[in-house]
Amino acid sequence: MSRTEGRIDGKYEVTAELAQTGQETLYAVTAPRGDETPRRLGWFSATTPAERQAFHTYRAALRALQPDGLEDVVARPGAFYALWRPVPGAPLDDFLAQPVRAEEAVEGVRTLAARLAEHGYALQDAEVSIDGPTVRLGRLAPVPPRTPDEVSALNARTLAPLGKGRVRRKRRPLSPLAFLPGLLFLGGAGYLGAEAARTFLNPPVREVPDVAGQPAEQAARALSGRGFRVQYVNGEGPNLDIGDVVSQNPAGGSNLPVDRLVTLTVNDPKPVPVPKLEELNLDQVRAALAENRLKLGTVTTISGALTNTPKGRVIAQVPEAGSTSQRGQPVNLLISDGLSFKQTWLPDLSGMTFDDAREMVRKAGLVVNRVRTQTSDARENTVLTQDPKPYAKVDVGSPVTLTVARARVQGPSRATSSLPLPPAPVQPEPDPEPTIPDVPAGEVPAPPDPVPATPPTTTPAAETRRVNLNYTFPSDLPSGTVDIVVRDADGERVVFNPAATTEVAGALAQQEGISVRGDALFVVRVNGQDFTSFTP
Repeated sequence: MSRTEGRIDGKYEVTAELAQTGQETLYAVTAPRGDETPRRLGWFSATTPAERQAFHTYRAALRALQPDGLEDVVARPGAFYALWRPVPGAPLDDFLAQPVRAEEAVEGVRTLAARLAEHGYALQDAEVSIDGPTVRLGRLAPVPPRTPDEVSALNARTLAPLGKGRVRRKRRPLSPLAFLPGLLFLGGAGYLGAEAARTFLNPPVREVPDVAGQPAEQAARALSGRGFRVQYVNGEGPNLDIGDVVSQNPAGGSNLPVDRLVTLTVNDPKPVPVPKLEELNLDQVRAALAENRLKLGTVTTISGALTNTPKGRVIAQVPEAGSTSQRGQPVNLLISDGLSFKQTWLPDLSGMTFDDAREMVRKAGLVVNRVRTQTSDARENTVLTQDPKPYAKVDVGSPVTLTVARARVQGPSRATSSLPLPPAPVQPEPDPEPTIPDVPAGEVPAPPDPVPATPPTTTPAAETRRVNLNYTFPSDLPSGTVDIVVRDADGERVVFNPAATTEVAGALAQQEGISVRGDALFVVRVNGQDFTSFTP
């Protein structure tokens, strides 16, 4: 309840709790701003869709009946209540117990009974006051709507005292000329009046057609064709299109006098956001739409050349991403039929560095989707071969495979059956004549400082070891062909290659016992381009 320190909705001071029936708790309250007039406030528990729907049906009846005692009715998240003020007059039970009753009041009670019956309520569900000739509806209790037969039986018991006692007729002044037309038409008027009274007091009863699940307009035509009046209230129902009838009151198959009101609850749920579908394939689109309770609409296939969109991917959508739509509404798509009508070719890429060759492939409108390494005497990381061959015409967007050079591994020398000839000896340069320093007679010159020998440097051999691959692909991994390669002292090679052109975002790549030598680095490539790297 929206209630703080004895207040409801932050403004009505609670003085007492009067009763609790079903969803409603009835309180005695006082209004803000110093107004001490006692009021009653019916607070409703509306935490489930069924409870909220019941309150909206009750509120629709209040708005149609316009009770004299209704001061306010509120329906918003966290606050569902009706506020009632006192109305003047004597209770209906006191009026019915009187031996003589005014004709205007008797007619008013019967009219009020008929109005309440149109909405599924009986006189006993209402607080009715008689103020002289005026009949006032003070408060209507939120009971579940009754069937027409139940209402008729309850009203018959309530109005039974009207058949006893006397009715004080209302005096109507007449002029002498008023008798003349009455005498002329007495016979016809008497007959027509009797028929009209009989039709009004005993209207024909017909079966209410079941229109649940039908479009609201079609349902209204079916009901009006049977002689009933129709009103709409908004609601929400699963697995129904916008504008379909969720429920009806009275229910289909019940009996109801003609010209009575049938209330239709029409499906009008809250709007939902439209997800971004561009660049997704149809399977991904269906999953995204189902998650947001939308459905796939018209799918139109157009060329993807202008937007460079691969075949089967979404180019555009209506409604656009980020807008809102009603649940169950369609989202229309433009899908690429590929780039096959446009062709291109590649020059000879051999000898280029891998980065330069990849850029040339991109400019040609193709995609490097696989890279192989091959041990070669060529400069490391340069292109050895390509597929497709140079100058072969291929469709734009086609895949390209490049083979790049990997340096040979330098191992220890091995003995062979035939040794190569040793190189020709190099003649040493003659040493320059030594310079003898001048020393005084009788002294011996000191020998020159010896030159320290430089020890030879040796590079320790890289150690071979085994590592495990345990990597989860990130959710933002682009679509395309994915490889995981390892770089170590032996060069570069592919160690993990899932199925070509598959969606692997979020998947786990695992492989045990990968043999590496020296420092190792794993590299994730998408369509032949480095995406990220990590150490084992």
